Amino acid sequence: MLVRTDPFRELERLSQQVFAGPGTLARPSGMPMDAWRDGEEFVVEFDLPGIELDAVDLDVERNVLTVRAERPLLPSDHEVLVAERPRGVFSRQIILGDNLDTGAIRASYAGGVLTLRIPVAEQAKPRKIEISTAEEKTAIHA
Repeated sequence: MLVRTDPFRELERLSQQVFAGPGTLARPSGMPMDAWRDGEEFVVEFDLPGIELDAVDLDVERNVLTVRAERPLLPSDHEVLVAERPRGVFSRQIILGDNLDTGAIRASYAGGVLTLRIPVAEQAKPRKIEISTAEEKTAIHA
């Protein structure tokens, strides 16, 4: 059996667990994210496995989208044998461009993935501009 390991990735994961500790309101942990354009909208997905929907908060102020979530800490009376899943507060902010319609953001949550769909604003969509000729201007004024 061939097992591939990346010792640097494992060291980074362990150091984050040891030094970062659980996320707090003052110092939240990050959350993995993917983003792409799909036609006339942008799609953003956040991984939030094991987090209940009522523990997720999503808001937009001006052009800043903020996602907050919380996975509760384990009770202190438990004897923890392994603790690899991050707990506490998670937060991520994204600055949205003026070309997006922040008033029409749609959000869904399934399988531990928060999906946002942000449409391109009408004023940012390409449009055709009609070109007139000198003859048309003369005919209009005559």
